[in-house]
Amino acid sequence: MKLVIHQIDAFTDEVFKGNYAAIVPLQKWLPDAVMQSIATENNVSETAFFVRGGQAVFEIRWFSPIKEIDFCGHATLASAYVIFNENKDVAAIEFSAKAVGSLSVVKLAGGLIEMSFPRRSPERLETAPASLLEGLSIQPHEVLKNQQAYFAVYEKEQDVRDVVPRLQKLVELGPLDVVVTAPGLQHDFVSRYFWPANGGEEDPVTGSIHAGLAPFWADRLGKANLVALQASRRGGLLRCRVADDRVYVSGSAVQYMKGTIDIPAASLGRFNH
Repeated sequence: MKLVIHQIDAFTDEVFKGNYAAIVPLQKWLPDAVMQSIATENNVSETAFFVRGGQAVFEIRWFSPIKEIDFCGHATLASAYVIFNENKDVAAIEFSAKAVGSLSVVKLAGGLIEMSFPRRSPERLETAPASLLEGLSIQPHEVLKNQQAYFAVYEKEQDVRDVVPRLQKLVELGPLDVVVTAPGLQHDFVSRYFWPANGGEEDPVTGSIHAGLAPFWADRLGKANLVALQASRRGGLLRCRVADDRVYVSGSAVQYMKGTIDIPAASLGRFNH
C-alpha cells in the first residue's frame, strides 16, 4: 500500500519553525492500529488523516506518537493548507471530528488560514492540584481548567519563558495537559504547552488550546481580537478572534516535504488479525 504524506510547518511562514504536522489524505479509513503506527513512525507532534465526505467536507482524525487526540489545531491548519494548495479554486472547507463537531476553515487574503473552533473557556480553580504546583518550577498566580488542560497563569512573560516543567509530576495530571500563559510584551499574550500524558514534553505550537486561551485573555484584556505567541523553542504566531460561542484562530503554514509511505502487504496484514 502506498500513501501520500505531506509534512507541514504550521503557524509560521518559515520552514523549521512553528509546529510540524504530518498529513495523510485517505480514500477510506485505515485500521486504527495502522494509523497509530504511522503516527508513531512519523514522530511529529501530530499526524492527521482525513477522508473526503462531500464536495468540501472532510472527516479528520489526529494521532500523536502515542495515542489518538480529540482535538488538534495545528494539524487542522496543516490539513487545510494541503487541501487549499492542491485545489486552488477552493476557498472554504469543513472538517468534521467526533469530539469537537464541525470545524469550518477559510482561506484569507495574504495566505492566512482561519479556523472556527468551539469556545472552550477555562474556569478558575480555588485549589490547584498538588501535581501541578510541584510540576512547575515557578508558582503560578492563578490556576484554571477546561476539558483539555490546566491553565497556569503568570503575571509576566518572562515567567512563562523561564518556567521549567517537572514532567514526572505533570504526567500525573493526565488525561489533562498543562498550558502556562501570561500577558505578552510585544503580543497580547504568550503561552507554552506541556503534554507528557498525551504526546511528549513540550508542544511547539498548540492551536487547540487557544480555544480556551483566547476567550480568557479577551475577557481579561477587554478586546476580541488578539495576537498570541507560543514561546516554545520553534515558536509560533496565532491570530485569534472571539465571537459568541466560537473562537477563530488563524495562521500561516509552509510545506516542508511531500513523499510516499510504502506499507508492505505483509506488514498491513498483521493488523487484520
